[in-house]
Amino acid sequence: MKTTTLKKSEFKKEWHILDATDISVGRLASRVSLILKGKNKPQFSPNLPVGDGVIIVNTDKVKFSGNKNTDKKYYKHTGHPGGIKEITPDKLKEKNKSEDIIKKAIKGMLPNSPLFRDLMKNNLKLYKDSNHPHESQNPKTIDFKSQNRKNLINV
Repeated sequence: MKTTTLKKSEFKKEWHILDATDISVGRLASRVSLILKGKNKPQFSPNLPVGDGVIIVNTDKVKFSGNKNTDKKYYKHTGHPGGIKEITPDKLKEKNKSEDIIKKAIKGMLPNSPLFRDLMKNNLKLYKDSNHPHESQNPKTIDFKSQNRKNLINV
């Protein structure tokens, strides 16, 4: 028997839309990372882009559990001595950068490789409100709130 490998032209890419209103950041990021990787599909291969596209709306209404809005810190370094900067999720929301919170969480759950950097760039779309320009992709709605922990892997 021979093992067949699917070609990029044989993949069927779908788009999913997810409303982030009152959803925990970690649960949202883990679910979206599974869809971007393609682990919910039977033809999953770690070296091929088999994942679907995800549109996340209402990113400014996402929530953290506990006191993470004020206690969690995101760090970056300018490259100069003493150039470490920190910012909290509350301050990111004040600066109208609520997409960065979700983007950083999803990026932390994906492998650091050129394939997954491309997935983050092309297959993940984030919007602050419920308006988005992707109606032509006919996205399927994921009702995240109705699914419990047992059904998180099934899309």
